[in-house]
Amino acid sequence: MPDRFDFFVKELLVKILMVYPSYPETFWSFTHALKFISKKAAFPPLGLLTVASMLPEEWEKKVIDMNVTPLTDKDILWADYVFISAMVVQKASVKDVITRCRTLNRKTVCGGPLFTTGYDEFEGMGVDHFVLGEAESTLQPFLDDLARGEAKHIYETGDRPGIENTPVPMWSLINLKHYSSLSIQYSRGCPFDCEFCDIVILNGHIPRTKGHEQMIAELDAVLKAGWKGGVFIVDDNFIGNKKKLKAETLPTIVKWSKEHKYPFSYFTEVSINLADDEDLMQMMADANFDRVFIGIETPNEESLKECNKIPNKGKDLTSAVKTLQNHGFEVQGGFIVGFDSDPATIFKNQITFIQNSGIVTAMVGLLNAPKGTKLYHRMLKENRLLDDMSGDNTDFSMNFIPKMNKEALVKGYHTIVNTI
Repeated sequence: MPDRFDFFVKELLVKILMVYPSYPETFWSFTHALKFISKKAAFPPLGLLTVASMLPEEWEKKVIDMNVTPLTDKDILWADYVFISAMVVQKASVKDVITRCRTLNRKTVCGGPLFTTGYDEFEGMGVDHFVLGEAESTLQPFLDDLARGEAKHIYETGDRPGIENTPVPMWSLINLKHYSSLSIQYSRGCPFDCEFCDIVILNGHIPRTKGHEQMIAELDAVLKAGWKGGVFIVDDNFIGNKKKLKAETLPTIVKWSKEHKYPFSYFTEVSINLADDEDLMQMMADANFDRVFIGIETPNEESLKECNKIPNKGKDLTSAVKTLQNHGFEVQGGFIVGFDSDPATIFKNQITFIQNSGIVTAMVGLLNAPKGTKLYHRMLKENRLLDDMSGDNTDFSMNFIPKMNKEALVKGYHTIVNTI
């Protein structure tokens, strides 16, 4: 006798609950700051909302963002399948959700960055299906097999699919008023190869982009949903394909924004070499970009060489930040301590750099080695690897043995955090 889930799939009566697990109180969760603007979360679960648009139209869909709304047993029991997507920092909440679904006899489908790089950690928890990698490649094969009652346990591929036809997220599934910003994805992938970064593991080196017509559709959808305010372009490196950005994408955004009386301000993640391109800075300013996040990492040149931070090496980083600020961008920065090449003075040097550069939002973390990265494999080879990383940039943890004395490293890190 077929189980109730296979019956519902074949009859196209499936109820899908999409769950975005909760974040701990990290730097970027802005848990306390959000209260001042009466918001519950910084950004919506863009990946799940995009996947929702890829599912059969006939299926019933519901999204629970646990950073906004508690997940109840009633929610779980409503569903035939529970889709879970998460990042490493959400791991504890993920395990709780999986356990609850298992207890309530509801099947789970897990995907997203956490599972793509480390699904094996959850193999003993009773997850029914892992749909790994990018949904454009692995979701449809899963859905096809599901419709036949032959769904496999794991779906994965090394493909880097084009995102030209990725559908517009299903914004109707969430209440926009709970978020401080909305999100749009323009590209995936980064041309650089930093030793500690897992972006290229997840999305590759070659930036894949959406066309200008699709970007217009994305902007129209956000505006139609009733949003006005900040829009985060959630790319790995927004300027990864400068040629297309300058020839097509930014002129499209500038024209659209002008026609709609500039309803959005934009912010995104870029590499520091944006400061070398006067035309690109001006075009981004014309499009109403007012903030950029940059992985500055460290003012120590030897540490930049160690981690292969190509765009930062040999550059006057303070001057580059000032150039961006002079073009109207608030520069937010990511910083790291714990490189093998860090001198004892690195903590004072980091503080001095942050203060002198005028970066008002500085995320400083201890170096960790994400699974699959070159740093991870180097630490493994050198017998320095410890547990998996937590993903929490405020818990003072490292998942490898540093060259600097760990006690001195943590003490110095405390000094930076308490000073800035």
